[in-house]
Amino acid sequence: MSQPSWFTEAHQASGSSIGYRLEKPLHAEKTPFQTIEIYQTTDWGNLMVIDGCVMLTSRDNFLYHEMMTHPALFTHARAKRVVIIGGGDCGTLREVLKHEEVEHAAQVEIDERVTRLAEQYFPELCESNNDPRAELLFIDGIKYMAEAEPESLDLIIVDSTDPVGPAEGLFNAAFYASCHKALRHGGILVQQSESPMAHIELIKSMRAAMRTAGFSAVKTLPFPQPCYPTGWWSCTMARKGGDLAGFRERGALSKNFTTRYYNADVHKGALALPEFMREALGE
Repeated sequence: MSQPSWFTEAHQASGSSIGYRLEKPLHAEKTPFQTIEIYQTTDWGNLMVIDGCVMLTSRDNFLYHEMMTHPALFTHARAKRVVIIGGGDCGTLREVLKHEEVEHAAQVEIDERVTRLAEQYFPELCESNNDPRAELLFIDGIKYMAEAEPESLDLIIVDSTDPVGPAEGLFNAAFYASCHKALRHGGILVQQSESPMAHIELIKSMRAAMRTAGFSAVKTLPFPQPCYPTGWWSCTMARKGGDLAGFRERGALSKNFTTRYYNADVHKGALALPEFMREALGE
């Protein structure tokens, strides 16, 4: 009997790795921006890999997509205009559009092939792509934010890959300054902020850059994410005016609003940092 094949990602920074048992490869291509691979796994549904790094699986992506969206959308009083930088798999867009108060959500993804492959291999994440409030743009997100109309947005979600390659420019004060300028008073920026166990120095530098850009309040919310290095991830929220402590526990939700991870208690828990994070981040 032949041995099963595995995809394994070695993460040098944490001295750890994560692997998935495979049924078969489904797709592989090199785009002008990156290499994308899709596999069918035995237990985790489909698996997307970009430049050798796991991006998502069918089984656990809801953790990330829900935490990148709902804490910010329930913290904001009424986010009408939303921009997602990256997010090519469209899962974040789907979660954003569960909120009835959202009138327009633009997804700005530099590599169109990520979205087209998600439509083929992760169709459940793309259910809202044809929502009349959705706009899919395949352009440079850094340039888009630099040219955005001042005080025109309520929420910016940076759903990016790691801070290397095309995403490197999304983790600095110049980009955050563009976001700050584009947000209305009370607006919120959310960025995926890597693993608290492996990237605490990156989180510290991100938060410092956000404050340098003029944001008045910054909060990092950790959450489980089995497919990413250390199995533990985070998002960082920054607000233009006001704080990030309170949120609406009940909003004007549609009857179709469902979540698998996020709820009010999870939101409260994510605001309570472990002691080592409090010490490192000065909270």
